[in-house]
Order: sequence, then structure tokens, then C-alpha cells
Amino acid sequence: MKFDKICILGLGYIGLPTASMFATHGVKVVGVDINPSIIETLKAGRIHIHEPGLGEAVEQAVKSGNLSVATQPELADAFIIAVPTPFYEHEMGQYNGQSYKKADMRAVTSATEAILPYLRRGNLVVLESTSPPRTTIDLIVPILEKSGLKAGVDFFVAYSPERVLPGQILRELIENARVIGGITPESALAGYDLYATFVKGHIHKTDATTAEMVKLMENTYRDVNIAIANEFSRLAERFGVDVWEAIKLSSLHPRVKILSPGPGVGGHCISVDPWFFVETAPDLSKLILHARQVNDSQPEFVVELVKKALGSLSGKKIAALGLAYKPDVDDLRESPAVEVIHLLQKEGATVKAFEPFKPEAALPGVDAALTLELALKDADAILLLVNHTEFRQLSPEALKTLTAARVLIDTVNGWDGRDWAAAGFKLARLGVGK
Repeated sequence: MKFDKICILGLGYIGLPTASMFATHGVKVVGVDINPSIIETLKAGRIHIHEPGLGEAVEQAVKSGNLSVATQPELADAFIIAVPTPFYEHEMGQYNGQSYKKADMRAVTSATEAILPYLRRGNLVVLESTSPPRTTIDLIVPILEKSGLKAGVDFFVAYSPERVLPGQILRELIENARVIGGITPESALAGYDLYATFVKGHIHKTDATTAEMVKLMENTYRDVNIAIANEFSRLAERFGVDVWEAIKLSSLHPRVKILSPGPGVGGHCISVDPWFFVETAPDLSKLILHARQVNDSQPEFVVELVKKALGSLSGKKIAALGLAYKPDVDDLRESPAVEVIHLLQKEGATVKAFEPFKPEAALPGVDAALTLELALKDADAILLLVNHTEFRQLSPEALKTLTAARVLIDTVNGWDGRDWAAAGFKLARLGVGK
């Protein structure tokens, strides 16, 4: 199939890079977002996301005349839905006394409904938003068939998950293997033709539900492995072991690769996707549920580490370094660092945070400083929550000139204990027992 014009609904971390890729490869693209500030920002020639190379790619796409933005869809040959799938904030599911988070599919539903007035015979509709299994068949198809057209007969429907790493999105969109799951073989082939516009990695065709499960399996696998690393950190502290040394030595085994523990798991993938399995099959996902519970409770373990370093937290002033969910990105979604800060505040501490990739971050209940110096002012202790390069490269000598605080708590193995101890700092490290 040939696609002269496509419409992408959702201009976030995936939708905007995807739109720029299609546009710079000769396809007319209308990028749609219901957030007027995003549309205004893009029309002004700026972007609202920190991602290396994205600003240049969007600028090139706009200058080519192939990329435009709007708040409503238009007639097109293909429609891509790339909107968020968060959780319900105040609604939990229950199974055998266990609580689990439930996916909020309202944005996906609204985006699909927005396509209806523009859907024509021969169109392709692709869902990219990470979703619970059978979303394409059980949610997307019935909505689209309200048009009077028959899915898989009059138009094509497919699911194709994004599989990219923040910080490397543009390169990985092109180079990574792609999975296209169609509701029919013809739908999968139509999806193949669409993404072959710019994807150089191998494009694998399958059915829609398998493609949905592939994405969830990838991130659930990682979540479970991080959970065991986090449990190792707790065990190491109890047994008087340095978990970081133990992990390094264990990973010398040719068939063992243990991941790194930390303050928890964040982002809009690993901390989210496993819950979709638990929600749709709670009776079959007990290990997945436990891994989620371990990782979601890791911020509490960090707070206990801070207590051991400082004693009572009431009235203590803590500088928290990092708000992003992973190093060297500006993505704050589902960040465990934010949860740690909230828990510290509940214990009576005053916390001043600094996020170098988004210093102006406005998060409920978080006092964010615009500079490292402001975050460190009058601090009793410094808490390293994100292993940003900028923080990792701080030297004891440099930090001494910025603060009188001499208590450090490192949750990400960013600082070498010997160097800091020699400089007069007291360093507590996650997963390191006495």
C-alpha cells in the first residue's frame, strides 16, 4: 500500500518523534494533540520534550512542508494512535485480597472516536499506545465499526508497539526491529507497508493480540529482574554485604546478568506495563504482581536508609538530586524519586529537589530548585536519587565548596565510598550493610 498522508494522534514522547520520522521521509503528516499549549509550542518552532536531535528533526519536518499540527484529525490514508495509557488515580482492582492498578483507557477511546468522522474505505488504523491484551480487538475495532464500515474488510487495523529508549528515540525508531500485529493478515501487511517508509530494522508481522503481549512481556521481564535486584539490595544490607560488589561478581558467571537495584522503577513502560497483565489475568500473574509490589515499595526502603543515616527526619533539610525516572533524561513520569520525596516529607523532613534536565519542573508536593546550589543551601544531607552524569561526576572537593552538609545517601551507586570518606563525608549506600 502507498500512504501519501497520515494522521498521528498524540504528540508526546512517541507521537512527535514518529511524526517527524514519517515527514522527513516524504510523507504528509498531520500531528494531532488535544493540549493547545503543545500545539502552540510546536507552531512557534519549539518542542516540549527533551530528546537529543528531536528539535532538529521537527524543524526539518516542518520546513519540508510535510509536518503540520492541529487539535483535530483530518482525512488521511492512515491513522496512528499514540496517546498515553495511565492508571486510574483513585480506582484499584481487587483479586483474592490483593490490590492492583487499573489502566485508564479513556485517552485511547477518545482518540479512536475522534477518527470516526474521517474514516474511509481502505484506511489503516494503528494503535501504538501500550495497552492490555485484546485492546485492539475488544476496544478499538468496535468503536471504529460504529462508522458502518467493517474492520478487516473495509479498512485495516493493526497494533504496533514502540520499543525505544529515551535519549535514543530517533535512532531506535529507525534501527530497532518492529512488530506489526494485524486483526487480519492483510492488516498486518498494510502496517508493514506503512512503517517500511522509514524503519530499517526487520519488521515482523503477527496478529494484534500477540503484538500487544510482546510489548508487555518485554517490560515485565525487565521489571521482574529489577525486583530481584532490589530484593538482593535488602538482603545484602541485612547480611552486611555490599550488593554492588556481589552483583559484579555474580555477573561474571557466563549465564548470569543481574540488573542494578535503585530507589524503585519509573517511566511509562516498565512500571506500568506489568499491571496490564495483572488486571486482565490476576489469577495467572502472581509472580508479576509480587515484582510490582517489590518495586513499588522500594521508595519506602530508601526512606529507611535515610533514617539510619540521619536518625529522626523531623525538621531535617534534605537536598534530593534527581527527579527523572532514569539517568540523563527529562522524563518524570512514574518516577520513584518523586515518591521518595513525598515519603520523606511525611516523616517531617524538608526536601529541596534539583532536576538538571527539567529544573523548572512543577510537580505537586515537590519543591524544586532551579540550580544545584539552591538545592544544597542549608541542607543537612544530600540524597542521590538519579544517576545523572552531572551528579556522578561531582567531586568531593567541588561539593565541599557548595554545602556544609557532610551526610550523603547514594541510592544508585553513583559515588565511590572511599573517595567521599577520605574527604570527610559520611556516605550511606543502598544495599551496603555494616
